Amino acid sequence: MADGPPAVIEMAIEPRNGADRERFLAALAELAAQDPSFRVSTDESGQTIIKGMGELHLDVKVDILRRAHEVEVNVGAPQVAFRETITRRVEVDYTHKRQAGGRGEFARIKLVVEPMAAGSGVVFDRARAGGAVPMAYAAGVEKGVRSVLGSGLVLGFPVVDVKVHLADGVWHGTDSSVEAFETAGRTACREALRKGGSVLLEPIMKVEVVTSEGDAGPVVRDLVSRRGRILGRTMRGEAHVVTAMVPLINMFGYVNHLRSFTRGRASYEMEFDHYEPAPLPPDGHGPHAPAAAMRAV
Repeated sequence: MADGPPAVIEMAIEPRNGADRERFLAALAELAAQDPSFRVSTDESGQTIIKGMGELHLDVKVDILRRAHEVEVNVGAPQVAFRETITRRVEVDYTHKRQAGGRGEFARIKLVVEPMAAGSGVVFDRARAGGAVPMAYAAGVEKGVRSVLGSGLVLGFPVVDVKVHLADGVWHGTDSSVEAFETAGRTACREALRKGGSVLLEPIMKVEVVTSEGDAGPVVRDLVSRRGRILGRTMRGEAHVVTAMVPLINMFGYVNHLRSFTRGRASYEMEFDHYEPAPLPPDGHGPHAPAAAMRAV
């Protein structure tokens, strides 16, 4: 697992001028090396994706690209980094068998997939299989399983907090191969996710708003309207402090909204706290904004 806190927001980015691409990638690598909570990856289409702890976090990095590295960029709309998981233990006994002319393909595996505590990540355990599956074939199963867990069934986000046991298997001296067991691992894992009650997980942020007495009530009502759970109200000198847990997806644009309805007399801090099941899949919020939707900054 990567060091640092989980990235909960992500955004597509590209250099406005293609000639700047090498300098653009070098600058992103430097920023990622300096800040473990800032990450850079490439999606299946070759698009560069930056990930971080919030809108402001990514805005700062984009500003550094422009000012310190003199690279003008186009960026997509920020997107929440959802996750997926299963809700119940399942067993899958799957046989991959194919015969085409001469040599065939054969692999039989039994997977036991179970949910784990939040923050556990993904664990693959081949110990239960003992000597039933040769080490190379077990590695093929793991490769197939992890390729599926990288993109779940609900909306295609990474699956987390699951343990996959390779419990048993059968192989054939002629027809079995690493590739056959990899295929079996992929298919069995997809079936396990379907049977395991896959759910979407959304990042929940701890939000602390410091405001005046007159604005404390409106601040509370606004946070509740964003599906926020109010944890408490305290005093800090003459200021009122409202603390709440709020889904990140409902906090986009909050800084400008807060300044507007408190006439600039309130401030807030926000940090990631945990993931929890989302009540409904959010419409239109895939993992990244398409390149066509990018805006220049």
